[in-house]
Amino acid sequence: MNPLDATRRMAREALGEGEICGTCGSRVTGLCRPLDAATLDDVLGEAERMSLAQRHMLFHEGDKAGHIFTLVQGTAKLTRLMADGREQVLGFRFAGDVLGYTGSDRYPFSAQLLTSAELCRIERKRLDGLLRRYPALERRLLDLCVQELAATQEQLVTVGRRTAEARVAAFLLSLAEAGRRRHHVGAVLDMPMTRGDIADFLGLTLETVSRTLTAFRRRGWIREPAHGRVELLKPAELVELTEGGSAL
Repeated sequence: MNPLDATRRMAREALGEGEICGTCGSRVTGLCRPLDAATLDDVLGEAERMSLAQRHMLFHEGDKAGHIFTLVQGTAKLTRLMADGREQVLGFRFAGDVLGYTGSDRYPFSAQLLTSAELCRIERKRLDGLLRRYPALERRLLDLCVQELAATQEQLVTVGRRTAEARVAAFLLSLAEAGRRRHHVGAVLDMPMTRGDIADFLGLTLETVSRTLTAFRRRGWIREPAHGRVELLKPAELVELTEGGSAL
């Protein structure tokens, strides 16, 4: 057994599956969801658990795509550098989401943590071996890729067809949906991304996003109890707005 494998085994034995996986976003809604105990133990044997600080760069656009990451806890943003040097926010990832899986040998975007995070990292060649051994894992990865494609299509509709207020409403509802997927408890949601990140993602200006959130607060639709936190008080109104209803 090589030193890295020995270290992984010692970590699993010291912590136990319950502590490693019991609250993992991937176990609840992500890649590891359909796995039985034996398969999960094999996956853990190939993975490395990591604790990283806020703003840490997981990988940069153009880096060799040698690893795939699963967010156990935390939030990340995906970005791409434009020809004029500006950074474009492509999306956000939450507990349970997979980052860095690509058909290319290079990452097509960058990934940065918006919060401190717990992750599992696995070498691409090790994951490929697991996918060959465990059809359930391969099917689950395909399901997640299909879900990501559907989310991308929804984002195209949001940016291309919806008003500015409807875009912000759709974004807030997407936070709630991400919370539901990972069995979030409580009405207050994490919103660690900056107003600038949200604006870039939605194709809006910072001023428009700030003005819209202020308008939603005044109408009693949302509450922001603390920095980086939001509560949807009237989600039905937000849904109606995204479906073409009036904001007045």
